[in-house]
Amino acid sequence: MDARTEFRDFLTSRRARITPEKAGLTGTGTGGSGSGSRGGAGGHGSRRVAGLRREEVALLAGVSADYYIKLERGNARGVSDSVLEALARALHLDEAERAHLFHLAEAVNTGTRTPARTPKPAVRPTVQRILDSMSTAPAYVRNRRLDILAANRLGEALLAPILATPTSTTPRRPPNVARFMFLDPAAVDYYLDWERMAAGTVAILRAEVGRDPHDKPLTELVGELSTRSDHFRTAWVAHNVLVHRTGVKRIHHPVVGDLTLAYEALELPADTGLTMMAYTAEPATPSFDALNLLASWAATEPTESTESPTRA
Repeated sequence: MDARTEFRDFLTSRRARITPEKAGLTGTGTGGSGSGSRGGAGGHGSRRVAGLRREEVALLAGVSADYYIKLERGNARGVSDSVLEALARALHLDEAERAHLFHLAEAVNTGTRTPARTPKPAVRPTVQRILDSMSTAPAYVRNRRLDILAANRLGEALLAPILATPTSTTPRRPPNVARFMFLDPAAVDYYLDWERMAAGTVAILRAEVGRDPHDKPLTELVGELSTRSDHFRTAWVAHNVLVHRTGVKRIHHPVVGDLTLAYEALELPADTGLTMMAYTAEPATPSFDALNLLASWAATEPTESTESPTRA
């Protein structure tokens, strides 16, 4: 993906969502000539842009309007960290968005390059043993493209609909959460909050593209999903980003029914780009009982490790 275009579109999308009121500009008279304002920044009855104007962002960030316009055209060569920090404050960026802005600026300044990270095709035996030792918590390892690379037995049971995605729908292996989310009709039944989960999945991939726009398999995945899913394509152009660290997922499992599970994303420092996802249920809840039932069911199922996509 073109880093300049990504930088330009991200700035434009963040500017469009900030109102003058949120930025604290109401009644300050910051509307410039030709801006379509009759009463300063607060007169949005006559405003012709969504969110802030470029001149208003420049004012808030303490840079010249000409310089900000240059940045929003994707010309971020030589931009300093202090300017990026000022833009992050002016645009009210959260932690994930701020990191994304810095990653995009770095990509613009380094140009085309060979990625420093080599994608991991599989997890190390030590990591698999750690997974297998977690007998009461579903867990799996994924890479930054959301490929599922390994799982423990309970994790395989929990992820069964994803792992069983028909090859005609998602022919590539290893299984991929994003392909399941957008290309397999079963995902809508599996994720009880499908709309929220789908938006989060797009935001995770968008953040990863900003981190490494030269990751060819990742850009190919984005291209595939954009071509095959209208929902993904629409969500992608919103330029939302997300850091996936902790939260709650609500799923409907075909064997044990509804589950509400808390998750933690644990990065593996020795394996750059790999993350272990672990799930737990609140004790003394229906989800806790259902998870125990799923563990009992998984223990009785025959092991077919040679056919399991996470153990191939």
